[in-house]
Parts: sequence; C-alpha cells; structure tokens
Amino acid sequence: MENSADNFKHITPQELDALDLSGVTLIDVRERAEALVNGIETAVNMPFSEGTDVYDAIPRNKPVIVYCRGGVLSRQAADILAAKGYDVATLDGGYNAYRMFKMGASASPKSGSCSIPPQSQGDNCGCSIQPQNQSNDCGSSAQISETIDAKNISCPGPIVRVSDALKDKPLGYRIMVEATEAAFTSDVAVWCERTGNRLDSLTNENGIIKAVITRAAVQPPAGSGRDKSFVIFSGDLDKTIAAFIIANGAASLGRKVTMFFTFWGLNILRRPEKVKVKKTFMEKIMSAVMPRGTSKLKLSQMNMCGFGAKMVRRTMQKKCNNSLEELIETAKSHGVRLVACQMSMDLLGIRQEELIDGIELGGVATFIGSGELSDMSLFI
Repeated sequence: MENSADNFKHITPQELDALDLSGVTLIDVRERAEALVNGIETAVNMPFSEGTDVYDAIPRNKPVIVYCRGGVLSRQAADILAAKGYDVATLDGGYNAYRMFKMGASASPKSGSCSIPPQSQGDNCGCSIQPQNQSNDCGSSAQISETIDAKNISCPGPIVRVSDALKDKPLGYRIMVEATEAAFTSDVAVWCERTGNRLDSLTNENGIIKAVITRAAVQPPAGSGRDKSFVIFSGDLDKTIAAFIIANGAASLGRKVTMFFTFWGLNILRRPEKVKVKKTFMEKIMSAVMPRGTSKLKLSQMNMCGFGAKMVRRTMQKKCNNSLEELIETAKSHGVRLVACQMSMDLLGIRQEELIDGIELGGVATFIGSGELSDMSLFI
C-alpha cells in the first residue's frame, strides 16, 4: 500500500488479494445493480450516487479501502473520507482491475448473489450497514411457481417476459428466469430494485443466466411521477428501433409510456398498404413522397439505397431480436400510448384512416400533459 500526493493511499489488486479482509472495511461505491451482480467478498455497498451522508457510519477502528468500477468515483469517495479523518485507500483500477487479476478477462458473474442481505446485529461501533455478499440463500428452498425461458432473445425481450410472468400474480409468487443475454444480469437487478420485487438469486452457469425472483410488491401506480415521454420526430429505422426498445423496457418496469409522433415520425405509424382517402392535390404530393409504414424506413447512416436497412433487419432476425413491427405490437399490448400529432398530419397530408390500429390523435397539450407526469422525456 503506497502513499501518494493525494490525501489517501493506493492499493493494488495483488496487495488487496493478500490482505486479511477481516482487518479492513471494504466499501463498494458502485451502483447497487453492479454490486449485486459481482463484487468482492465482505464489501459494503454504499453507492456514491446516493450521497455521502452515510459515511459517518463507517467504523473508524479499521483502515478503509474504497473501490468503484474503474477507480474514478472511489478517488472522490476516498478524498471525502480522508477529510473526515479516516485511514483510507483506493483500489487502483477499481473492480475491473481486481477481476482481471483474479479471474482473467473471461470472468463471469458470481453465483448465489442475493439482493436482500440478512439482518445482523451490527458490530461494536454500532454500524448497521451490511456486507453485500453475506451467505444467504434467500429462501432458496421455497417452491418455484414457474420457469420462464428467455434464452436466445435480446433486449428488451427477457425483461418483458419477466414483467408478464409476474403481472397480476399474488405476493410470494416465485419464478426462475433463464436467459443468455449478458445484459440481463444488470437489467434484472435494476428491474427488481425499481419495481419492488425481490431478486433472490442470480447465477451464471456455462453462459445460462438464472434469476430467481419473488413477487414482493405492487407495481408503482400510473401518474406517480415516474412516467416516460417520447417525442418521435425522426422516421429513421435505427432510431425507431431504439425508441421502441426503450419504451418496451420502461413499460416492463410498470411505467406509463407516451410516444408522441410528429413530422417524419408519423411515417412509422402509416399502414404499409395504400388506403383510398380523399385528399387535396398538395396532400397527395406530400404523402406520396414519404415512406409508407415501417417496411419502407431508411437508416440514418449507411442506408446504401435501402440495402443497409435490409441488412439490419436480417441481422436482427438471425440474432432472434424482435422485428420493429413486433416491438410496436409489444408496446401496444403493454399499454404504451401511441399518439399521432394532428397538426403534423395536416401538414404532411396524412389521414387517420392511413394509420395502423391503436393510434390516438393529439396535440401539444397531450404531450405536455404526459411530460408533466414524467421524470424523463426523450426527443428522438
């Protein structure tokens, strides 16, 4: 352990590995989802983003070692702790460097993680914070009510299946979800944290990620200030796919989602077939030169006369991703509100009869109203 020009010390992964961890207080300042998926034994998770007021609860009778993902946040935390008079050091390179040292670049998430640490009596300093990796099976002997197969499907598919499986189920209903997408390890932890459901265990066995989840709370009510609002201005295929992936993910978290389609975004909602409606000469010209429906959308980059868009669709199909059309149907089935801007429709010569089923007509007040109940608004 080296001293430096900083107000705190530095420790390498090799030095940490050689330490008796019972003689130090190890603090993990990463987000809770990251700490849940993988961490260092005996570490206490105190996310830096949640504030530093809890630092005074850290025992002063032991040296403190702080780590984050790559070493940046831990330096800030260590500086604060040093100013409070703690004997503190940071882990050089953070958890990433430690994992590389311990397991190599192919390290996988640890098995048997638990989102609810067992309660303990604290220690002599009166500190009530709990180690993130205490051994506890979280009631692993409890019966699994249902097993969900989410293997070989991509985001947001696995989380949508989790949401569907627990929707309207009684408290205590327990499922096991099996997935193969690496991002699911983080997604499921965050999903459980934000919906109030309990993640009992999260393991990775030969590339099969298994999550055991217990229904532990009711989804947050609509209009709770957690709604999500989107303005879809672009009619590009790639941006549209991204918008519906995010929307479906938000809906799976129980959030009320409003997507407001204006100008070129209206082309996403058009029926692919031609619909006979009476239009003025200018309306006919405007609507004729624009893509009719999702199958005609272009890429914002590398469109290559339509070949790029076809490659994206083919790649999505091969990787078992939902098509854009399937993403739209999933959004509608999960209550995502799709609103077409009436003013833009009038300007572009698009009539309601030309839109796909399930589309509302609205104006700026409709979007502003949804935005006032939202904690996030995206312009795409």
